[in-house]
Amino acid sequence: MSAKREQDRKNTSSKDRETSNPIQIQKFLGGLDYPVGKQDLIDRARKAGADEKVMAALERIPDQEYESPIALSRELGSR
Repeated sequence: MSAKREQDRKNTSSKDRETSNPIQIQKFLGGLDYPVGKQDLIDRARKAGADEKVMAALERIPDQEYESPIALSRELGSR
């Protein structure tokens, strides 16, 4: 692999690791009634103007119901 290609791969990998923390993500989810599913979380964040990092973090979580903001934060923190 060329040096440029290797550097591009490293840059992409580090960008992928840059994520929003659970508190930042919760700012876009205000007003939701829990339990709530993954798609509802994504829809609310999108409508609230969430950035790409927030949307990427929500896309990575398992497709399940989240009983509370704390349960969602735990899942987000484990990723």
